[in-house]
Amino acid sequence: MMSTVSSLNTADTSPADMSSDDLSYYQPQANEVELFEHAFQHQLPVLIKGPTGCGKTRFITHMAERLNLPLYTVSCHDDLSASDLVGRHLIGDNQTVWSDGPLTRAVREGGICYLDEVVEARKDTTVVIHPLTDDRRILPIDRTGEILHAPKNFMLVVSYNPGYQNLLKGMKPSTRQRFLSMSFGYLPARTEVKVIMQETGIDQLLAKRLVSLANALRALKDQDIEEGASTRLLVYTATLIKSGFDPVQACLAGMIEPLSDEPDTIQGLMELVQAAFGDQ
Repeated sequence: MMSTVSSLNTADTSPADMSSDDLSYYQPQANEVELFEHAFQHQLPVLIKGPTGCGKTRFITHMAERLNLPLYTVSCHDDLSASDLVGRHLIGDNQTVWSDGPLTRAVREGGICYLDEVVEARKDTTVVIHPLTDDRRILPIDRTGEILHAPKNFMLVVSYNPGYQNLLKGMKPSTRQRFLSMSFGYLPARTEVKVIMQETGIDQLLAKRLVSLANALRALKDQDIEEGASTRLLVYTATLIKSGFDPVQACLAGMIEPLSDEPDTIQGLMELVQAAFGDQ
């Protein structure tokens, strides 16, 4: 099942702060909210695909608050092992004590366990999550001899950026087909303007100029830069400008430098910035 959406991504929390009366701001683009709720109601795992900064984490944070669930976020990386997810024995006060990892805590207590950029983790993590993604919904813990059965209010969500996949770091089809799947992309210009205004308080004219610049940078993807400017970077840049920082320098620090380390590329991208903000 595929649902193509766009959204905004900002910082995540782990677990989610359930004391707030207001949901994190999120602008739905299609049926992603309804699809996620149906997946939760029927204990189905979800896979979210999309480029950096397009809104994957913000969406999960919003849904955790909407469903009133704790959120356990794990930022996956090369050294992340199955033990980091499940737990390990720790030595202290002359005794060995078992310490649950975030996945185990989520299964024991209920909530959403979100594995961000899951393909970055070591391959043994896939073995751990497989029993949670079929009708068994179990988490075997070999080191303690336990077999945990996931409660109805447990949900497994993973994400990755297809643009960074390669032969060594890709998600196997046999794993992908264990999840419902949603593809996220960048926001339509009108919606992105609205989001930036909401997040930073800048005026509509400035927001439109920033979005226009971002779309010009995104058009260069696969030519001069690996990935286009994310909505997150637009929010950073708008925040600097709102605080009184020079707009051109704000664009350099907030949008251009994060996209490339090559001086010639940066110089070329700055020509687009000068065209957009050089009159200020």
